Amino acid sequence: MRLAERKSSSLPRLDDSLVGPADYSFPDTRVLGHSLGFSSRSMIHTPSRPIAVSTAPLPSSGFSSRSAVETSSRARLKQSSVVQSSFHSAQVHSRSKRSKSLCQADQELLPVPVPAPTEKAFYPLTLPPGTLRHSLSGTLAQDRGYWQEEELPCQHTYKGPSHRTISRITNRQQQQQHYQQQGSAFWQQHVSRSSQAQYQAPLHRAASLHSVRSVGKGVDVMDGASIHSNDPLDGIQSLDMATAVRYLSESDAALQILGAAYIQHQCYHSNQAKKQVCDLHGIPALVQLFSSDNRAVLRYATGATRNLIYENSNNKAALVDAGGVARLVSILSEADEELRKTVTGVLWNLSSRDNLKEKLSREALSELTEKVLVPLCNSTALNASEREIFYNTTGCLRNLSSVNERTRQKMRDTQGLVDSLVSYIEQEETPDDKGLENSLCVMRNLSYQLYSELPPSVRLRLEGPRRATSIKDSEAIGCFTLYSKKDTENLSILSEVSRQPKGADWLWHPKVVALYKLVLQSSDSNSTGREAAIGALQNITAGETRWASVLSGVVLEQERMLPILLDLLDTNSEMELRPLTGLLRNLARHSSNKDHMATNVVKVLVSKLPSDGHQKTPSCEVVVNMCGALNNLVSSSSLAARDISYFNGIPKLVGIKTSHDNSSGGYKAARAASTVLGNMFQYNKLHKDYKLLLSPPDGFVI
Repeated sequence: MRLAERKSSSLPRLDDSLVGPADYSFPDTRVLGHSLGFSSRSMIHTPSRPIAVSTAPLPSSGFSSRSAVETSSRARLKQSSVVQSSFHSAQVHSRSKRSKSLCQADQELLPVPVPAPTEKAFYPLTLPPGTLRHSLSGTLAQDRGYWQEEELPCQHTYKGPSHRTISRITNRQQQQQHYQQQGSAFWQQHVSRSSQAQYQAPLHRAASLHSVRSVGKGVDVMDGASIHSNDPLDGIQSLDMATAVRYLSESDAALQILGAAYIQHQCYHSNQAKKQVCDLHGIPALVQLFSSDNRAVLRYATGATRNLIYENSNNKAALVDAGGVARLVSILSEADEELRKTVTGVLWNLSSRDNLKEKLSREALSELTEKVLVPLCNSTALNASEREIFYNTTGCLRNLSSVNERTRQKMRDTQGLVDSLVSYIEQEETPDDKGLENSLCVMRNLSYQLYSELPPSVRLRLEGPRRATSIKDSEAIGCFTLYSKKDTENLSILSEVSRQPKGADWLWHPKVVALYKLVLQSSDSNSTGREAAIGALQNITAGETRWASVLSGVVLEQERMLPILLDLLDTNSEMELRPLTGLLRNLARHSSNKDHMATNVVKVLVSKLPSDGHQKTPSCEVVVNMCGALNNLVSSSSLAARDISYFNGIPKLVGIKTSHDNSSGGYKAARAASTVLGNMFQYNKLHKDYKLLLSPPDGFVI
């Protein structure tokens, strides 16, 4: 009950609805932006509204995660002239330079891979003895003239050019013969090796062959280096998918590597290859390889899996059904950083599917926290590989934290999870670090509907004694009680504040406000990180609970964050404005000095209001939040009503009320503006000022 309403019954309050959890949609990462996927949300105080999820991963929603995408489309092919006869010919190919692929969740537009040309198959030909021919370079080759090597010494009657010219042509022929013999010998050796291994199918490859050697990055296997006879991938160019899948079940590790590498390469470029592997039951075979003792087998098997499930829901479900999650988690104990990067990337990809998140939280959450998150956050400095592992891990946690109440509660209760995130946020010195962004988004998601999801014991601790307990007779000295109700509340607050936060306590402890303040003060922090920090503050100040009011006081009075928040209103980003205006709405409700807050806030909010309801920016949700903040001030402060009038806010509010489209957002904004105008009307002493601005037909009757 506001002070103005207590004093006079002539001032009925026309309040708007309670501030509640606002729907929040994370930008699609796809991909990437990766958009990446991943989503987080804030709440304004209407717990009935659903929470939106990221899309993948990191162009996400959602946030969706990224895997292998080829970034180069050029191929260079060098081929010698071919003798069009029954004799053997040689072809020499050169591969393009190695191309890097994108990893999880970069919210950038991905290049479209160039369609793959078909590589010709090479077959050995039977050569008649003593009749080897070779092609010529230069002008003779243009005329397709061929010289028979065995007959040259017999051409005694040649009477054309001079002897010197004949010698020059002969020397040229001998040089061409030398190169031709070397090329033939090389290719005959290659064909012989291929025949022994019975690789008969041609390899259809993309415009450039790149490499899956760096399997941790989810790329391809064929790098620019030549594949020689001792290379484990020797023969991959003649493999087909059915043979590759069959090799996965062989006992020979070399064949397992070859099969997994072929699958990794094909799935990097082709969605049809992903379906083919699933149809051939290659996913259970890959899962079996996750238990291999051979490090190379593990690398290629997990790399193939990462490409196989990228943007393929059926393959993700098949991997989970085959028991792949538990096997992948067991690999996290390995010290191989490349392997850990790949495994955490696979888990992030899996977490982009809503129907898999709960199972992932049951099978992978504790291991992921214990084996990856906690050790990395306890490290003094992370190298590049460790940063990528942390980024993948927090990307997975970010997706899991957005699914439902059960998973959020499980994450809050997971030992070391929240402590590690807080530690990383405190220590990270790079404001635009992707791991920092993910950590803030997880903290924001875990604070969603926090007070309603807390265990009863914690809720009782934060809310203090119930009303029945507080009015109970206590021991008295004379006619005075030992403590007043206010003193009892202050003591319980002091007890909670003095407690050192641990685990989930960080989500609602006053110290976390200072943590978010540091993020917002950094001029180099990225937009998503700022949005997450603001959203977390919005969540913990939402509602009518006592602790929401306590933390609002910490924001306004202890940390003095109001100037920082008002400066952030200069942004044009809707993703930042939604939680920011929601936070200001909550602070205006809980402020103990509304006159002081009105003096600082009203002018800025009025300047951001649109002139009518037809303007597209700011969005209707932002307008509703700003009107809600103004109404929370006006309902208890005549100074707020006066300032709205002084800064020309009445015409804007009337425009929003009377002129709007037929969308649900437009109606909500109109009702919010009408509520502010109605509460402003209760101050009779200001009617004179109102009349100077508007006449009754404008919709604000005096």
